[in-house]
Parts: sequence; structure tokens; C-alpha cells
Amino acid sequence: MREYLFMALVAAAVTYLLVPLVRRFAIRIGAMPEVRDRDVHTVPTPRLGGLAMYGGLVAGLLAAKQLDKTGEVLAQDRTVIALIAAGGLITLTGFLDDWWGMDPFIKLGGQIGAAGVLVYFGLYLPWVPWVNGETISLPPDLSTLITILVVVVAINAVNFVDGLDGLAAGIVGIAAAATWVYAIFLDQNIEQNRINTTAAITAILIGMCLGFLPHNFHPAKIFMGDTGAMLLGLVLASSLVTVTPVDSEVIEGMNRFGALMPILLPAAVMVLPLIDLISAVIRRTSMGLSPFAPDRGHLHHRLLDIGHSHRRTVLIMYAWTSVFALGLVGMSVSGVPVVYFPIVIVLALAVLVLFSLPRWRGRGGAHAAKRKDTPDDDDDGPPTGPMPPIRTEFQQVHPAKEDASVIPAFPARS
Repeated sequence: MREYLFMALVAAAVTYLLVPLVRRFAIRIGAMPEVRDRDVHTVPTPRLGGLAMYGGLVAGLLAAKQLDKTGEVLAQDRTVIALIAAGGLITLTGFLDDWWGMDPFIKLGGQIGAAGVLVYFGLYLPWVPWVNGETISLPPDLSTLITILVVVVAINAVNFVDGLDGLAAGIVGIAAAATWVYAIFLDQNIEQNRINTTAAITAILIGMCLGFLPHNFHPAKIFMGDTGAMLLGLVLASSLVTVTPVDSEVIEGMNRFGALMPILLPAAVMVLPLIDLISAVIRRTSMGLSPFAPDRGHLHHRLLDIGHSHRRTVLIMYAWTSVFALGLVGMSVSGVPVVYFPIVIVLALAVLVLFSLPRWRGRGGAHAAKRKDTPDDDDDGPPTGPMPPIRTEFQQVHPAKEDASVIPAFPARS
């Protein structure tokens, strides 16, 4: 456990310390575009935070390789070089997109290339788990195709959910923590050991997110951009790829969730953005617009519009992800029957709906909706009500004369 803590701290410290340098670099090269109408932030903010995250990833991997137990496990395969090479390619792709802008198909090519690098170095799905503990073996070509598809979907899911300060880093960190807990219990159950590749990857991923969040939580000093969002998706997908090739027949004391967890855990990250994506397509096409036309109808926009502050909106999504991901892990390791899985989904959705409702406050014995011009205690934006009158220079010098309509009379020149 101490080794996992050490590599997480290394990744967090390096990421945290690199962010100010990356921020200055982003400002110098102009990687801070103007605010668009659909953006939540109100001032231009530098991107490229993913460069610091990549530095944390490399540092965490190199530190893990030097440790006694974790280094021995990582030496059995080429995980370290695979993540450094694939992470470098996806970081370069995101950097060019954040700086210059990139055609979507070229960016997709970079994502497929990074996933292909993982497959080349041995991080692929030889089979996929199925219901009732069964597995489906994959031929090499199909294994490569499915692995690339899983990685690309995870990359774009994280990229899509990156719409508020601290949202993507927090959700990925929670999903990584759930995957780490699952990997520890799984390895302990199979080999009476708690050191494995998946746990090492997720520990480093948690450190990357924690090191970046202090700079990115609202009000954000820097955005991760596509550089960071795609990197987080790649690393999270690689952790799920490494945990999947486990023979479900040797899992004792765990229910069939043990075989399905690699499929279910990505839902903790993907369900929110995918629901948002589907609703956006329906909304835009029903209005006669292109499905790709930008708007302010996303889930986080609606949460903001009904009165939640920026931070509370992010915390609502944190709560949903925590209930879903940690609930699945808890059910898996405690032997809860699979039929209770729908209950976890309903509970997670109930948490999301509950926190999405407008806040009500009792006034004079009655409940009335809170006025928008009354800021929350934690509301970080300016009030939307009428602005107070601005005093003229004369009124500031002569506070007794508050009536702005009275123009002072000055003696005429002789």
C-alpha cells in the first residue's frame, strides 16, 4: 500500500509543480482562446494543462518502476513504455488541437494511433467477459479492433464531459479510485497479493488528477484542454484493459460482477456524457439544427440555469459518479446478487435528480423559489440582479450630496 501511495504522491507533486510553468508557457504562445457564447467561464483562460499531467504520468511510472514489488510486476510486461509512448502521442495531438485547432478526423487519427501503440506493446483485450461468468475469446484482428474502440470511446467520453472547472479531473479520479479498489480485491482473492499493474496505473492516475485539481477547481487558473482530457481517457482505458484479462472461474467469494466490472466501470465516466450527447442530438435535430451545432443545453448548463452554483454543479456530478462506481465495486466484493445492479442505477439517478432540483427556501411560512439576484454563499459568479448606482467623482468627494440629478454649480470665471 505504501508503494501505491508513494507513486500517487510523486505523480501529484510533479503535476502540481508543473502547472504554473505550463500556464506561463500557454499564455506566451497564445493558447488561451477568446470566450465563446456557450462557455461558462467569463475571462480567457490558458489551456494545455494536460502537459503537466503528462509530466506527472511519466514521473509516476518511472518511480513505480524503481520500487521493489511494483517494479517487479511492471517489469513483466511493457506497460511503462506503452503508456509513455501512447500518452506522448495523445498529448501531442491534444497540444496541437488546443494551440492551433485541428480537423476532427485528424484528431481521431491521433486517438486511433495512440490506442494502436497500446496494442503494439501488449495492452489489448484477448477476450471479453460475458454474463454468467462466461468469456468470449477474441481472434487477434478482432481483439485489436475492440481494444482500439474501447480506448477511443473512453478518450472521447472524458473529453466530452470536460465542460466545467474540475469536472473531468474529479470524475476520472473517482472512477480510478473505484478501479483501484476493485483491482486490489481481485488480486487479493486470486493470488493473495495486492500488487498488480492495474492498481499501479490507477494510483498514478489518481495522483495526476489530485495534482491538477487545485489549479483547475473553480475558479480555474488553467484548463486541461483536449491535451489533458484525452490523456486521462487513455490512461483510464489502459487500466480497464489490463484488469480485464482475468479468468473469472478462479474468482471465489465474489459474484459475477467480478467478470463484468471492466464493462460496468467505464459507465461511471461515460453514462453522464453519453446521456448528454444523446439528448443534445435529439434537442438540436428537433429544432432543425445540425447534431453538431454548439449550444447551451448541456446538463451542466441546465444545472447552472436552475440556480446551482458552478461548484455545486460539479459536486452534484461527483456525487453521481461516486454512488455509481463505488456502489458497483461494493456489490462486487461483497457478493451481492447481480439482480441488485438495477437498484444501484436507480439510486444513482435519484441522487442526480435530487441534487438537480432547484433549491427552495421558506420565507414567512411559505416556500418560494430563491431569487436569482440573491447570490449563494458559495456562488462564485456575480449577481444577476440590477447593479447598484455608480457614484460620480463629485459624490465621492461630497458624500452628503447623494442626489445624482443635482448638478453642482461652479462659479463663473471672471
